[in-house]
Amino acid sequence: MPETVPETTSSEGLVRAIGRWSMAALTVNCIIGSGVFGLPSVLANLLGRASIAAVVLAAFAVAVIMGCFAEVASRLAHTGGPYLYAQEAFGRFMGIQVAWLVWFVRLTACAANANLFVTYLGEFWPQSTRPAMKLAILTLLIGILAAINFRGVKGGTHVSTSFTVAKLASLVFVILAGGFYLLTHHPAPANVGLNLGASQWARAIVLLIFAYGGFEAALISAGEAKDPRRDLPFGLFAALITCAVIYGLIQWVVVGVLPDPAHSERPLADVARIVLGSGGAALTAVGALLSIYGYLSGNILATPRITFALAERGDFPSVFALVHPRFRTPYFSILVFALLVWLLALFGSFAGNATLSAGSRLFYYGVVCASVPVLRKKRPERALFQLRGGTLISIIGVLICTGLLTQIEYNKSLILLVAVAVAFFNWLAVRKRTITQI
Repeated sequence: MPETVPETTSSEGLVRAIGRWSMAALTVNCIIGSGVFGLPSVLANLLGRASIAAVVLAAFAVAVIMGCFAEVASRLAHTGGPYLYAQEAFGRFMGIQVAWLVWFVRLTACAANANLFVTYLGEFWPQSTRPAMKLAILTLLIGILAAINFRGVKGGTHVSTSFTVAKLASLVFVILAGGFYLLTHHPAPANVGLNLGASQWARAIVLLIFAYGGFEAALISAGEAKDPRRDLPFGLFAALITCAVIYGLIQWVVVGVLPDPAHSERPLADVARIVLGSGGAALTAVGALLSIYGYLSGNILATPRITFALAERGDFPSVFALVHPRFRTPYFSILVFALLVWLLALFGSFAGNATLSAGSRLFYYGVVCASVPVLRKKRPERALFQLRGGTLISIIGVLICTGLLTQIEYNKSLILLVAVAVAFFNWLAVRKRTITQI
C-alpha cells in the first residue's frame, strides 16, 4: 500500500494547508448557498409537510453518490476533483468534458450568487442596485476574495471556514427560534389537502439533489489538503450530515410556523418575522448575505484549481498552471476565474441557467459513480476508504443520476451545449498537439 504521510508541499508546488475540519467546512460552504433561503417554500408547494421526509430521502440518495466520490477521492491525492477522477478512469476525452462542465457550473453559480448578494443588500441600501454602485460593490466583493486567495491558501481557507461558521450560526438561530415557537404554539395547518403524486416527489427530489450538490468543488483542492486521501472522505460525510440536519430542521420550521409556506418568497425571513418581529427578519437577511458571500469565498478558493489541474496535466494552456513563487498559489487561474465571475455578474442574470447546473451535475456525478469499479481494476491497491458492495452502490448511483436526468427540462440547454462543444474542441486541440509531438 502506498505511503500516506501528509506532506507540506504537493508535487504540483502547492502548499498542503487545508486540514480535516477545514475541508469539512469548505465542503459545507460549497453546498449551502442562497438556495436554503428560498427552497423550503418551493418544497412546501410541492409536498407540504411531506417535504420534511423528502429532505431525508434525498440525503440517502446523495449519500450513495458521495460514497462513490469518497472511495475515488481516497485513491488520488492531486488537484482536480471530478476531472482527475474521470480522466483516470475513462481517459482524457471524458476528463476534459467533466472539467469544463464542473467549471461552467461553478462559474455561473458564483455569478448568480454575486448578483443575488446585491439584490439582498438592496433591502438595506436601495442605492446598491444602481448600475454604478453595483459595479463598485461587485468589484469590491470579488476583488477582496481574489486578493485573499492570491496571497495564500491558508488565508482563503480561514475566510471560508469563518463564513461557514457564520452562515450555520444564522441558520441555527432561525431553527432555534422557530423550534421554540412550534413547541409553545400550535403548528400552522400548512398544505393539509395536498394530493401528492409521483411527479411531485420526483421534482422535489431533483431540487434537493441540487441543494445537496456543490460538494465536488471542495474536492478540486486535494493538492492543498494536508492528507487528502483520508480527509476528503471525512469532509464529504461530515458535510452531508451537517447539511441534512440543517435542511431537515429548516423545512420542519417553515412548514410548521408559516400558515402558507408555499407562497412565501422569503420563507426564513417570514418565519423570523412571525417569531421575533421585524428585527428577526432583518437578522435573517443579514444571514442570507453571509451565506451568499461565504459560498463565493469557498468557490473562489476551490474552483480555479480546475484550470490549474487541466494545465498541469497538459490539457490547457500552461499559463494556467503558473504557481506564485512566494505565495504558492495558482494565481493566474484564480485571477481569470475571479474576472469571469465579475464580468458575468455585472452584465448578466443567471436565473435561467438551472438546466446547466442540473444536467451537467448529474452527468459528472454519474461518471464518478461509474468510475468506482473501473478504478478498482486499474488501481488494484486497496483504497483508504473502501465502499462495501462498491460495485452495487456504483450501479445504484448511476441509476439515480440517470433517472433524475429524465426529470429535467432541456428547453434552455444552449449554454450546456456550448460547454460540451468547447470541451470537445479543447480535447481535439490537445489530441492534435500530442500526435504532432509523437
